[in-house]
Amino acid sequence: MHEAIDWLINTIGSLGYTGIFLLMAMESSVIPIPSELVMPPAGYLVQQGRMELAPVILSGTFGSLLGAYVNYFVARYLGRPFLLKVGHYVGINEHKLGYIENYFNSHGEISTFIGRLLPVVRHLISLPAGLAAMNHLKFSIYTLLGSALWISTLTWIGYLLGENRELVLQYSHQAVLAAITGSILLVVIYLAYHRRKKLKLAQVAE
Repeated sequence: MHEAIDWLINTIGSLGYTGIFLLMAMESSVIPIPSELVMPPAGYLVQQGRMELAPVILSGTFGSLLGAYVNYFVARYLGRPFLLKVGHYVGINEHKLGYIENYFNSHGEISTFIGRLLPVVRHLISLPAGLAAMNHLKFSIYTLLGSALWISTLTWIGYLLGENRELVLQYSHQAVLAAITGSILLVVIYLAYHRRKKLKLAQVAE
């Protein structure tokens, strides 16, 4: 793991903001490059004065948007047959895909936002967005918001902890757990709000 971090520090240091952009684009599509290994080294380079904080976060955020759009367009233009063929290997069938699509049509915005905060999900959340032909402006806004929050957190971890690799990995892991917990809480609040809204509408209809 330390060797991987050293390689990423050297790679990011040599390629600069373009390297961050490309690595995060890969991370957000289908190439398994964990953001937990990309952004903290970039934060460390900011601490060392070799990079600037705002361009680092912006490069990572817009790189994530590009990678998300790769998956979006795959689902949008290759459609259900392709997703069913690929999804067969991870247990996604016609019934499950239909459920996902219907759910996403109703709750696409919050799903996109939360999906950018969660491991594994962030690679996949753009697929139902593309399948449902989610509005580009909404998809971009919620992808950028979720990505910016996650990327900023990881960058600050690297900035504050510097060369202490063990602590960087430990706090990155804790950030993942915090993101999962926060996402669950947000979903509970969101569902409670919509349930209350439906009850009010039902009362008005009566």
